[in-house]
Amino acid sequence: MTLAAARPDAAGTGSLRERCDAELAAFLDRQDPHWPDGAPRGVFDRLRRFVLAGGKRLRPTFCYWGWRGAGGPDCREIVAAAAALEIFHAFALIHDDIMDGSDQRRGEPSVHRFFTDLHARSAWRGDAGRYGHNAALLCGDLCAAWADQMFHESGLPAEQIRRGYAVFAAMRTEVIAGQYLDLVSGVGDGSVASALTVIRMKAARYTVTRPLQIGAALVGAGEEVRAGYAAFGDPLGDAFQLRDDVLGVFGDPAVTGKSVLDDLREGKSTVMMALARDQADREQARRLRELVGDPEVDLAGAEELRSIIVATGALDAIEQMIRLRTQAAVAALADAPLTDEARRELTTLAESVAERQS
Repeated sequence: MTLAAARPDAAGTGSLRERCDAELAAFLDRQDPHWPDGAPRGVFDRLRRFVLAGGKRLRPTFCYWGWRGAGGPDCREIVAAAAALEIFHAFALIHDDIMDGSDQRRGEPSVHRFFTDLHARSAWRGDAGRYGHNAALLCGDLCAAWADQMFHESGLPAEQIRRGYAVFAAMRTEVIAGQYLDLVSGVGDGSVASALTVIRMKAARYTVTRPLQIGAALVGAGEEVRAGYAAFGDPLGDAFQLRDDVLGVFGDPAVTGKSVLDDLREGKSTVMMALARDQADREQARRLRELVGDPEVDLAGAEELRSIIVATGALDAIEQMIRLRTQAAVAALADAPLTDEARRELTTLAESVAERQS
């Protein structure tokens, strides 16, 4: 199984990803008639394209297997509830791209860049960048509202929705707090410990642990199952984000859909960069200070930075951290009270997450 295409499920037609996409498309189609008369359709049309075009559907996948692992049956309703996490993820991506100043997402212009370019092409009055920023903020806000709506309209019984939504709400708070912590870390000490705290709060639990626990809560699983999911999800979520940071600098833009310059120009305080700074000699440290966070850094500068990261041993150290965390996650599954099918699927997912190229 790959991240892009899980095996077909007994109660559905097609892969889990295809079923998620079908639920997302159906939900968005139901919103179309309710778009206010007289309001420009640019926001709605762009969001529909953004949500449906691309993405690994990781969070819905983990939510689904969180449900199945706790004994829940395969059904359309759990796929719909899980797919709501993808709309929330769209909110997070849109706002993250605004804060990071990223011009690309999934191989296309980021949402704020799309609206900035639209303003410029149309020769409208005012500042194009401010227009793009504000339009993207509204898109993100609408995604957050739609995620709530889709979750509650999934068709699951109200009591199950109530239990799952409690974890959903906790996840939202963690993501936003983690995003703020990421902002603070950019002006902080830049230490490895600080960077690890950011990825645990901002990405690790949000990507793996909380979706699994939402699925378990929807079933009504007890604390033992949720604890097992945390023992698996926290280290795997760390590995996921560490891999993301590697791909942000060493990945192929044609595969990742993002420029290798974005994180470097932003001066993102990643674990990899913190390790490189810790191990750099005087000349390497000087070049790191000059290049990381330089908004004008070019491909030649990026290549120099990659060479420094490799030379300091930071890349090897990150790869070792990814391996150890993935191994810890898989080992945790052995003791977790899950169905055998879910244990197998989560093991395969762990390996895919750690070794992915996009």
